[in-house]
Amino acid sequence: MMALRTNLNYGLLYGALILLPGAAMDPAWAAAGDDWPSFRGDARLTGAAAQSLPADLTVLWTFEADDGIESTAAMVDGVVYVGSLAGELHALDLNSGKLLWTYEAGDEIKSSPTVRKGIVYFGDESGIFHAVDAAAGKVKWTFAADGGVIASASFAGGRVIFGSQDNFLYALNPDNGELVWKVETGSYIYGTAAVARLGERQVVLVAGCDGLLRGLDPRDGSDVVTVGIDAYVGGSPAVGNRLVFVGTFENQVLGIDLVAGKVVWAYANPERHFPFYSSAALSADRVVIGGRDKLVHALDPETGHAVWTHAAGSRVDSSPVIAGPTVYFGTMGGDLVGLNLRSGEKVWEFATGSSVIASPAVAGGRMVIGTLDGMLYCFGAGEARAEKVEKDVQDG
Repeated sequence: MMALRTNLNYGLLYGALILLPGAAMDPAWAAAGDDWPSFRGDARLTGAAAQSLPADLTVLWTFEADDGIESTAAMVDGVVYVGSLAGELHALDLNSGKLLWTYEAGDEIKSSPTVRKGIVYFGDESGIFHAVDAAAGKVKWTFAADGGVIASASFAGGRVIFGSQDNFLYALNPDNGELVWKVETGSYIYGTAAVARLGERQVVLVAGCDGLLRGLDPRDGSDVVTVGIDAYVGGSPAVGNRLVFVGTFENQVLGIDLVAGKVVWAYANPERHFPFYSSAALSADRVVIGGRDKLVHALDPETGHAVWTHAAGSRVDSSPVIAGPTVYFGTMGGDLVGLNLRSGEKVWEFATGSSVIASPAVAGGRMVIGTLDGMLYCFGAGEARAEKVEKDVQDG
């Protein structure tokens, strides 16, 4: 069992851990039924959609980017925003797939866009963090970190917050990009920061490659709670109603109690020792996460015991999304899969022919997801369209 290192700033805590749905969200950044504004859909990074998807999902349209898509799409006000490894951020009409504008970032975009108050925020592989006008595709401001930015943006305490491969967590003024604070960690940060409320206190939670889960005050970056997990983390923490869940590169999924400042359970595949790069999706009684052991695991959030596992046939780095009774994800073998959340039974499948690292974005009865061959798919109910959407507008 892992050694446990805990630092709890009790002077900053006021009562119990409160992790109720929507409790920690900025209303301007909370997923509504018709929107998916960020990587995992909401501030707590639950990967839970507000609505179910039609059972008979078909391809409504596709769009071909100039290079692979690892970025998870955002969907806000009927517009899809997605980045590509060609260094381009695209905005497309959700209903038709028509390209509205393209913004040239200058380097690979693996970061998933976050849309808030008419601005699209994302980072690129060169370390530039961009704020782009969502309507026009024009840059508002940029900020240069000293390492690549794969993590997506979070919002808390009036700051836009993201991690970098330069080992720092940054908090900027979202209006002008000015640095408010930065906190040095012990190694790279790949995952997105989650937002929770700890008693009366809002905290941002980040786990990286230094073996720690950190809870920081978003106003000034001061430490509120630190829990030692003694493993690299490539994904993002997901905030449940009592615990925080994260997968590690040491073949474990952890359930963490922030109030107690400790890991309360650790789940591991007893037969296959592979990392978890995927971030977990949460329902009231399931924690669902993909593994590089080629399995999708559904766990009991209270005990960490496996409820079911599904053999995906290839590695699952794509983070699952729960939409009503179904959980959706992609595989490195190129399959998009829907499983019954209760039983793990396969209820839907689509073969893309290319590896999938991106995660589904779900809103308004649609699911949008990209693949490593640069194809972006929009699924929904209705008659399938065979044609691809062509690029027919100038760069933003």
